[in-house]
Amino acid sequence: MRIVGTIALIAAAIPAPTLVGAQASASRQAAIADQIEAILERPSARRAFWGIEVVDLRAGETVFEHNADKLFLPASNAKLFSTALALRRLGADYRFTTTVVSAAQPDENGVLDGDLRLVGGGDPNLSARIVPYDRRREYGADRMAPMKNLARQIYEAGLRKVRGDIVGDDSRYVWEPYPPGWSYADTLLNYGSPVSALAFNDNLIAVHVTPGGAAGRAARVRSTPPVAYFSIANRTATAAARTVAAGLDIRRGSAPSELVVFGGISLRSRGRSFKLAAGDPARYAAAALRKELEAFGIEISGTTRSEHLFPDRAHNLISRASPRKTKPYKSVFAARASPPLKEAIRIVNKESQNLHAEMLLREAALHERNIAGIRSTVEELRDFLKEAGLAPGEYYLRDGSGLSRHNLVTPSGTVKLLAYMWNSPDRKTYLDSLPVAGRDGTLDWRFSRTPARGRILAKTGTMSHVTALSGYAAAADERAFAFSIYANNFGISTSYVRSLIDRIAATIVTAPPPREERTAAE
Repeated sequence: MRIVGTIALIAAAIPAPTLVGAQASASRQAAIADQIEAILERPSARRAFWGIEVVDLRAGETVFEHNADKLFLPASNAKLFSTALALRRLGADYRFTTTVVSAAQPDENGVLDGDLRLVGGGDPNLSARIVPYDRRREYGADRMAPMKNLARQIYEAGLRKVRGDIVGDDSRYVWEPYPPGWSYADTLLNYGSPVSALAFNDNLIAVHVTPGGAAGRAARVRSTPPVAYFSIANRTATAAARTVAAGLDIRRGSAPSELVVFGGISLRSRGRSFKLAAGDPARYAAAALRKELEAFGIEISGTTRSEHLFPDRAHNLISRASPRKTKPYKSVFAARASPPLKEAIRIVNKESQNLHAEMLLREAALHERNIAGIRSTVEELRDFLKEAGLAPGEYYLRDGSGLSRHNLVTPSGTVKLLAYMWNSPDRKTYLDSLPVAGRDGTLDWRFSRTPARGRILAKTGTMSHVTALSGYAAAADERAFAFSIYANNFGISTSYVRSLIDRIAATIVTAPPPREERTAAE
């Protein structure tokens, strides 16, 4: 979806090379400041720790600041940093390639005496996701579509039997699946998916639970897509009553890929779905490919397994002088190229896709340092943010998605990044990736009945006791602003704090023009 409305016109009209321009109106600054201060003075607002900065992009002047140099948990506002880095380092047209290869060659009968290897190329959209981004529909009907495509290529290449294993190879990135500061409770769920260079279907497995058909029976449990990855222990019971004594829930079992579904479900229930993450994305992807190969009649005698690059096997976790040597493969059976990066970052920012943000950050580190792990991404982020004009004390970032509780940034540092991207050749691509107020992404329902609709492009962020909104705003007089609003450590409802943030952001758009401008217009 393309940006429409005032903000797009401003993005095209203001020249990019410099922030220096006509001086921002003192009266407009005063109007914005007064209105924001009034919001922050509310008794309920005082129960949060606020950090705000607003900068006029034409004049390069600060319009409002409040604790702008203090450090805050950014939540998903961290994606502004990771997607900016990926865009500037890799380029808008960068593509990822997933391949299916073997170190052996099949004989004249199509028999492969060796392993068949699915090699991850870092593609975040190895899925049935709709690309370009569609605000109305996230995925196509067939979640197995990419694996069917690869299996068809393999079949058409003449392969009929594999006397070996199906291997999911994600060794493009160092196997450090969880950045520091992630909550253990998040890692079972899809939004806390482990980071891998081979991620099929966003590493998502949905488990659907519905009543068992009669009281006393176990509930029906099925998974989508139907890939043999999780083994499920069903310890549920269907109840005749509308309410049940023990609510339906799911937990890890004793084995790495075992799940336990337990509790009660009402006979009248429409069911419940759990969106879970496979703990070993590469093995999950290999299992999905195996299912489709067998559907084509290709016989497989071995197991399904994964192969990782563990940190202790990497010579240097910060950088390498030369690219890592890849294994020689005699046979390439199939390949799948990704959509361009500009489409990938649009999905990351509009949908706040955590796994994709982490993958893009690793890919950028690989591109610049020839090694993709946690330490190399942190170092590459540091170099990039120095180029963007941030001082070391303005940020402390340990992941690309914002799930880490170790992340800290200042509103001032966030606005510096936004100004840097505004002045970069990638301005339009970056702005295109952000949610549009009242129209799409995580802002589709916010600002929809206000004058700010269509005039704010911003990244949302939410965690326990953390809410954030940072991006760009277009005022009624066509001035463009970069802003960052953080609220941390609040003891009131997240929805109420979010409403205060929306009022602050809308103030930037709706503050009255200076008196002399109104007089001239009249």
